[in-house]
Amino acid sequence: MDLNLSGRHALVCGASQGIGRATAIELAELGADVTLLARSADQLATVANSLPCKHSAQRHDWRSVDMQDTNGLQAIATEIVAARPVQILINNTGGPPGGPAHSAETAAFESTFRQHLLAGQVLLQAVLPGMRDGGYGRLVNVISTSVKEPIPGLGVSNTVRAAVAAWAKTLAGELAADGITVNNVLPGYTRTARLDGLLAVQSKKSGRSERELAEEMAAAVPARRFGEPGEVAAVIAFLCTPAAAYVNGVSIAVDGGRTRALS
Repeated sequence: MDLNLSGRHALVCGASQGIGRATAIELAELGADVTLLARSADQLATVANSLPCKHSAQRHDWRSVDMQDTNGLQAIATEIVAARPVQILINNTGGPPGGPAHSAETAAFESTFRQHLLAGQVLLQAVLPGMRDGGYGRLVNVISTSVKEPIPGLGVSNTVRAAVAAWAKTLAGELAADGITVNNVLPGYTRTARLDGLLAVQSKKSGRSERELAEEMAAAVPARRFGEPGEVAAVIAFLCTPAAAYVNGVSIAVDGGRTRALS
């Protein structure tokens, strides 16, 4: 099985922590040069300096950017690909606050749409020429199991994640002939700052302890536990390898079996 990513350049969003950080580590372990994107410069520098180097030519870098700043993101992406083409793009960014869809402000939908779908489009257009020239491209969107089963209390997230999934499915058909695959990974309950934040909000609303809520959530998963960022990252990294060349246009749940839908 060909899992070698030596000589490939990966751009990983949301790489300062959680699933993004774990993905950067996995890609580096497979030999890829990794450029990290997120808002926190200090955290990015720390992660970049800690990434493994499996061969002498391997090098890593980082850029600080707000994914909602479309113009700033475009400028940085242009700078990155001018220095070296990108063959692997991991779209991963934090989700919006919880709450029902019917009471959400229009601005919440707009900002989330910009942070997720529009940011992805900006990055895609920056990296696409290099992918086409090299005949190799991997785009993986880290979204949510809500694209299969909407999650109660996450109205804005459910809506925008579904839009990203539809965007990805469309791209998969448009770009496959160029050697480019587009797939989605759908994390379930995973030990990240995002999960901690949701538990804190639910605890405040319900008056129940975060531990009690976490135990209840874990009990709803057939595996009876939360996932670890590295477990999600391993699936993302596989989709980026030559071995996954014929996997295209799919949404893969990494959720311990919690999602009940067949497709």
